[in-house]
Amino acid sequence: MRAYETMLVLKADLEEAARDAAIEKYEGVVAKEGGTVLPTTKLGKRRLAYEINKNREGFYALLNFEANTTTPAELERLLKIDENVLRYLTTVKEQ
Repeated sequence: MRAYETMLVLKADLEEAARDAAIEKYEGVVAKEGGTVLPTTKLGKRRLAYEINKNREGFYALLNFEANTTTPAELERLLKIDENVLRYLTTVKEQ
């Protein structure tokens, strides 16, 4: 198992319940794939450096997890098709 972190930028105009549901959905994907979800950090609403799909602000969340090597690909596949996700980036954490 490797340690990963995924930075999510969600639409800022989502309600808090919808935001939390989206984050829990991706935590559930990691758990379903056999990974371990570590504490998720919600960094809050921030101004974007440039406009993305007519959005000038985004809600940032950092999802930390440990999983096998196929889990990030499945997670990114689902992030790519979610219309509430503006951007995402998954990286391997240094040991």
